[in-house]
Amino acid sequence: MKKTLFILGIIAVIYSCGTSKNTNTTQTKVIPPANVSEFASTITSVELKEMLYTYASDAFEGRETAQPGQKKAVEYIKNHYINLGIPSPISKGDYFQEVPLQIVKTPKTTLTVNGVTFNYFDDYISLTAAPTGKITENQIIYLGYGIDHENYSDYNNIDVTGKIVVLKSGEPKNKDGTYKISGTTEISKWSNGRQALSTKRDAAKKRGAKAIFFIDNTLFSRYSGFFKRIANNGGSNRLTLISPEKEIYFFLINETLGKALVGNINESETNAVIENNIELKYESVTETPSSENVVAYIEGSEKPNEYIVISAHLDHIGVHDGVVNNGADDDGSGTVAVLEIAEAFKEALNRGYRPKRSILFLHVTGEEKGLLGSKYYTDYDPIVPLENTVVDLNIDMIGRTDPKREGGNRNYIYLIGSDILSTELHNISEEVNTKCCNIELDYKYNDINDPNRFYYRSDHYNFAKNNIPVIFYFNGTHADYHKPTDTPDKIEYDLLENRARLVFYTAWELANRDKRIVLDKVTN
Repeated sequence: MKKTLFILGIIAVIYSCGTSKNTNTTQTKVIPPANVSEFASTITSVELKEMLYTYASDAFEGRETAQPGQKKAVEYIKNHYINLGIPSPISKGDYFQEVPLQIVKTPKTTLTVNGVTFNYFDDYISLTAAPTGKITENQIIYLGYGIDHENYSDYNNIDVTGKIVVLKSGEPKNKDGTYKISGTTEISKWSNGRQALSTKRDAAKKRGAKAIFFIDNTLFSRYSGFFKRIANNGGSNRLTLISPEKEIYFFLINETLGKALVGNINESETNAVIENNIELKYESVTETPSSENVVAYIEGSEKPNEYIVISAHLDHIGVHDGVVNNGADDDGSGTVAVLEIAEAFKEALNRGYRPKRSILFLHVTGEEKGLLGSKYYTDYDPIVPLENTVVDLNIDMIGRTDPKREGGNRNYIYLIGSDILSTELHNISEEVNTKCCNIELDYKYNDINDPNRFYYRSDHYNFAKNNIPVIFYFNGTHADYHKPTDTPDKIEYDLLENRARLVFYTAWELANRDKRIVLDKVTN
């Protein structure tokens, strides 16, 4: 796309300057501050609207992961980068990072405890795509809460290698009512809903357990009913990554089965070896569809091996009951913003202004299925080394206003995570906004204990858990969230333009400053 550049006349951001040699042998020019605003001005509401009316149209069928609409989406993104002349960092050069997925259907299982048969859906459900197999044991290990932390561990003085373990929800408290893990009245990740499932599973897996029975009546009621409804309607339970590691058997169970395994499970917090005759037969039922992340990049001049990642998820929730869920805000807005930001960087490059650090434009699949594309990227196949990744600027829903802010300043954006790992990142973000955009930066949801759990609900989290500083740009939810009414005509394109420019300015500053930002708050 070609645009006419409008010289704004106002120096938007003061950047460090210097000459350096481009790794592609051309000379990189000094970066004058005025030019940065010229490049930012190529991000326009007109082009954002043009792209979004295509990307969030019925023709893209709601972009559900591994479905035909998602294939149209990745081709659209790929062709945009080809037309811009922005290359792929992937060796084969096709822009696609294949993400290995499996559709996990209801397994065929039988389970008996001391001769009593328990029923799938009614008493237990499987939370992993464990391999087909059979387990016969005459004892289990009860682990209380199943916590393994420096402040408290249920694994002390007990070996669970190759064993069946039973554990329960929650975490222990001190006599004064504070929690032993945090030392405060705040719960930790060990009892924070769905996060507790993965945290306790990973701890048992790391310790060598071969099977887990986890009792949580609240989660069991929610999950088992949902899984059963989907199975009865002929659907699959869920879409997951195919892990290169062998999956552990992991069952969410109700109180009835919990008490059959450990009679005093509600009262006891003490680990113990318990005699029990258990027989489990498990037949896995899966399918393996294909899906892709899309990746493009601009190589840096002075520090090409340091990377600024700008991310958004390309998928949405597809077609339900014959009606397309267009996902214009979620996350069509983020997707087209990344494409326009990429074009702004490319315009700078065309005029001889190459950023000092490399810029990676990352469009991930499977966010709506559990952050699958970003998890695969960070946990299994990072295209560039995580240790060389300076920051992830993640954009997920930036085209609307939060109805809870009625009467407030509409020129705002929620920022999440900016100060959780790097104080310097937060300060830079604030300074850049003051100089360039003057958007109200709202930190309402910038809390890892926020009950909405937004910090854990978009793709930045998979970078943050690997101690990579992040900023999550977010406008909040609205009445059209995950509904067919999330359509392009409801996007506020002037806000989308302003917010996309803010991300561009922030990325430009992070890419061109002399020193890499400091990580000063490691969380794990």
